[in-house]
Amino acid sequence: MTYTNGASNGTNGHAASPTPAATRLRKMLTEGNELLVLPGVYDGFTARIALEVGFDGLYMTGAGTCASKLGQPDLGFASLNDMREHAEMIANLDPSVPLIADADTGYGGPNMVARTVAQYHRSGVAGLHIEDQIQTKRCGHLGGKEVVDVDTFQQRISAAAATRKKLNSDIVIIARTDALQTDGFEEAIRRLKAAVTAGADVAFLEGINNEQEAREVCRALAPTPVLLNMVENGATPSWSVAQAKDMGFRIIIYPFAALAPAYEAIRSTYKRIKETGVTDIDPTFTPKKLFTIVGLKEATAVDVAAGGQLYGKV
Repeated sequence: MTYTNGASNGTNGHAASPTPAATRLRKMLTEGNELLVLPGVYDGFTARIALEVGFDGLYMTGAGTCASKLGQPDLGFASLNDMREHAEMIANLDPSVPLIADADTGYGGPNMVARTVAQYHRSGVAGLHIEDQIQTKRCGHLGGKEVVDVDTFQQRISAAAATRKKLNSDIVIIARTDALQTDGFEEAIRRLKAAVTAGADVAFLEGINNEQEAREVCRALAPTPVLLNMVENGATPSWSVAQAKDMGFRIIIYPFAALAPAYEAIRSTYKRIKETGVTDIDPTFTPKKLFTIVGLKEATAVDVAAGGQLYGKV
């Protein structure tokens, strides 16, 4: 399904404002039943590549943000400011393409959750997920996780929903539970249902172990859309887009889709430099190609439209 950006001429002859990314994402989830496929991006370059390929939306991975922005593991190192700043940059590379961003635990009690939602909304983020781990959280595919009680989780989601309403925002609130590993499947479902009651738009069961759990969470939460976190070589089996759609998911995210190949390719090139003294980089990947990927044509057009000639010979 294709969604326009909402820019059209009004009766007064002026162009209408483009549809906010959050509204576009909400329509994707409420109109039709297509599976929304979101590649994981962790910086401006990976986001530009995903936009070049042509996805309907992007996902900003928290683990990737910790690794790329901070050089740290996903153990709660990233603050609201770290995540919000990163998300704003990615969301505004192409504001017509919705971005879902990790928001960890919301970074505190109800007031901090409210602040997080407000800041993500003002930064152009279309959707965010808030989880039920304790504040010193960790990646959902690591062991040793701890979760807060269901009332605290529900308060987080309630604060998020109230803030969305106060701001008259369409930002999509995704409730994530990590309770499957700590308290079992039935408790995880109970928490997701409580979160939906509190105002969540999408349910997210982290660390699904098998197809039975996958199908059951989609059935139990219906008609609420359910998100699948497809972390290769993690707790969840590797399923294709077609399999995820058949099981009933409405969103699938791929947090490791850029991280893993980037590590292999970069490490291989660095080793080659150290061992042979050359990079053997593809000769077609020139500096101009790099800059074209990250917006050279757009930057040139702005300069020309303003009457400049600064980039005329690049």
